[in-house]
Formats: sequence, structure tokens, C-alpha cells
Amino acid sequence: MRAVVLLSGGLDSYTAAAIAQSEGFALYAMTIAYGQRHVQEIDAARKVAAALGVTRHLEMALDLRGIGGSALTSEMPVPHDRDLSATDIPATYVPARNTIFLSLALAWAETLGADDVFIGVNALDYSGYPDCRPEFIRAFESMARLATRAGVEGAQFRIHTPLIALTKADIIRRGLALGLDYALTHSCYDPDIHGRPCGRCDSCVLRAKGFAEAGVPDPLLHP
Repeated sequence: MRAVVLLSGGLDSYTAAAIAQSEGFALYAMTIAYGQRHVQEIDAARKVAAALGVTRHLEMALDLRGIGGSALTSEMPVPHDRDLSATDIPATYVPARNTIFLSLALAWAETLGADDVFIGVNALDYSGYPDCRPEFIRAFESMARLATRAGVEGAQFRIHTPLIALTKADIIRRGLALGLDYALTHSCYDPDIHGRPCGRCDSCVLRAKGFAEAGVPDPLLHP
């Protein structure tokens, strides 16, 4: 079985890919360089892909800086020390990013003759992005079956979200049980010039919370 896995280099996508592999899928990993300010994640994705021994790792360049609208694709500052219980959508939201990424993954899956796409979205310990919700995934899955030749000919595309209902701590526990090395990953939205995590953006705070609740040290901070 073949599966396309969106691989960002973060711990969530790494874990989702490992789960797909544990279920018997041959991994076709897709990493998208979208003009993000934190390019360290591309290097992390390469390390993760190598560690997993993926069948193929496709890197695509799709510069979203022309669209802008996000602290990750513009000079807009990355929020620090944000109240994660707030209901507003933060400046790190990239307009329609998961819709765009899943569309590219779907196109590759159709070319490969694969019916399965994995994405590491999470709807519990996350920053409130609308394209991480189960209803979005269900809608995209329906669209995928309508908008492709393979779908019209009977393919039943499935968008797998194995982490969507897990806490960050649960995700980390699942990954450790699969033998994952989270020192390979990168999570920070706003690393310094040496690639070190800021410790204050949403992603850093959620990662720290997850490792603390899982009761294990973060290997990036405690090698």
C-alpha cells in the first residue's frame, strides 16, 4: 500500500508518518517550502524522512510570500507568550495552507495510484487554525472524490488524521512507543539565527507542555 504523507519536520507530521508506516504503508513523503521564515523545518523534514526510510521524499517549492497574510510568510512579528485559551486565530495562521498542501498531496497520490494521504493535524493542543478541524478534513475528503479522475472512476480517497483527537502529550507518547527520535524535529515558529527555538511562540509552548505532561524531557533542550 502506498500513502502520501505531508512531512513538515515537526513532531506531529513525524509521528503521523510513523503511524502510517506502522500500518503497513509505503511512505511517499511530501515537504513544501512555501516561503516560510523558519526554513530549519525543511532540514528537519529531510532528517525525519531519512530516519523513516521513506520510499521517496518529494520537496516542492511553492512561495506563498506573494500572498502574505501570515507572520510565517511576511515581516509580521510572530506572537510570543500568547494566551492559548484565546479564541482568536493567531497571526501564524497561513491562509488556506492545509487546503493548498492537501491539494498537492492529492495530486501526487492520484499520480501514484494511492488512495491514502496522511496529515498530522491536531484539534486539541493546537493554535486554533480552522484547517485543522475534523469538519474541514471530512469536507476535503469529499471534494477529493469529486474533483479527480481517479475519484470519478471509483477511487475512495482517504485523508488520515491519526493525531486529530490526541493531546500533544499523547502524540509524544505514541511516537516514543514507535521508537521516534524527536531530536530530529523542529517546531519553533521564530528560531534565532542559529536555529535554536525561541521557547515563547505557540508551537514552542505547546511542545513544552506536551513533553512536560508526557513526563519526558524534550531531546532538543536536553540532549
